[in-house]
Amino acid sequence: MNTVYSNRTYQFWLMQLIGWGGLCVVTFFSLTLWYNTVQWPYVSHTILQAVLGLILSLPLRAAYLALWETPIIWRTGLSLIAVTVISLVWTVLRIVSFMWITSEEGIWADFGGWYFSSFLVYLCWTALYFGNKYYYKAEVEQRNRLEAYAAIKEEQLKRLSAEADARNSQLGLLQYQLNPHFLFNTLNTISALVKFEDNEKAHKMITQLGHFLRYSLDNNPALMISMEQEIAALMLYLDIERTRFGERLTLQFDVDEEAKRAKVPSLLLQPLAENSIKYAIAANENGGAIKLKAFVEEGELQIELTDTGPGKMSDRPAPRTGRRVGLRNTLQRLNTLYNDAYVFDINLHPSGGLKINIRIPYDPV
Repeated sequence: MNTVYSNRTYQFWLMQLIGWGGLCVVTFFSLTLWYNTVQWPYVSHTILQAVLGLILSLPLRAAYLALWETPIIWRTGLSLIAVTVISLVWTVLRIVSFMWITSEEGIWADFGGWYFSSFLVYLCWTALYFGNKYYYKAEVEQRNRLEAYAAIKEEQLKRLSAEADARNSQLGLLQYQLNPHFLFNTLNTISALVKFEDNEKAHKMITQLGHFLRYSLDNNPALMISMEQEIAALMLYLDIERTRFGERLTLQFDVDEEAKRAKVPSLLLQPLAENSIKYAIAANENGGAIKLKAFVEEGELQIELTDTGPGKMSDRPAPRTGRRVGLRNTLQRLNTLYNDAYVFDINLHPSGGLKINIRIPYDPV
C-alpha cells in the first residue's frame, strides 16, 4: 500500500492542507470576488482565518481521539459539543482579526452568520474525520480477516499435505512389504530349478520375475488403475506361478466389461492370489484352482476371489494374527484409501476353500 495509507500522520496533514487550502480558494471566489474586495487586507484575512481554523482543528482531533473508544451515543453527543465550542472560538477569532486587518466596524452584528459558517465548516471536518477513521478501521478489519483466512487455509494445506505424505508413505511401506514375501518364494524356486539343471524354466522365471518387479516397483502405491490393468498386472505374477506349478494351477476369470473399467488400487489382487497359491496350490499335492469374479452392482465394484484350498481355521489363520502379511496389508490399504466405504470379508468353508469378497465404490476410468 502507498505512503498515504501506510502513514496515518502523513495522511492527516495532507488532508488538512488540502481541506483548509480548498476553503481559502472557495472563500476567495465566493466572498472576496463577489463583493469586489480584491485587496490585500481581505485576501490576507482569508488566508489567516484558514490558518486559525487549521490550528483549532488540532485540539478537536485530540478530543476525538480520546472519544474514539467511547460508546457511539457519548461520542456523537460530545463531538457535537466540541464542534459548537470550537466553532464559537473560531468565529470570535475570525471577527476580531477581520476588524483588526480591515479596520471595519459593526461586524459583531453579523455574528450569527459568521458562526453558522464556522459551525458548518467544523461539522464537515468532523464528518470527514470520523468517516476516514471508520473507513480505515473497516480496512484493517478486512485485512485482518483476510490474513486470518489465509493463515487457516495455509494450515489446512500443510495438514492435508502432511496427511497425504503420511498416507503415501504408509501405502509405499505396505506395497514394498508385499514384494519380499513373494520374491523369496520365487528365488527359492529358481534356485531349485538351477540345482536340478532345468535352465530353460529357470531363465523363463527370471524373465517373468523381472517384468513383475519392474511393474510393481515403478507403480505408485496410491495410484488408481482400471480393473483391466490390474488383471494384466496380476497375470505377470500368475505367469511366474504357472511356470512354477504347471498344471497344478488352474485359473478361472469371470470379469464383466463394466467391471473392467472400474478404478482399483494398484496391486490389489496380487497378495490375495499369493495367499491362495500358498495355501491352496503349494500345500496341495494335486494343486487347485483360483477363481476371480468381478462385477458392478448397486454402484459398487464387487470382487470375489475363491480357491479350492483347505477350509480348516487352523490351516487358514485370520489376517490380523500376523502370519498372513498379504491379507493384512490389503486390509490396511483399503482402510487407508476408502476409510469406512469398503467391505473386506473372508469366508472359510469346512468342505475346503476360501472366498474373499471385496466391495468398493464404483468409479469408472
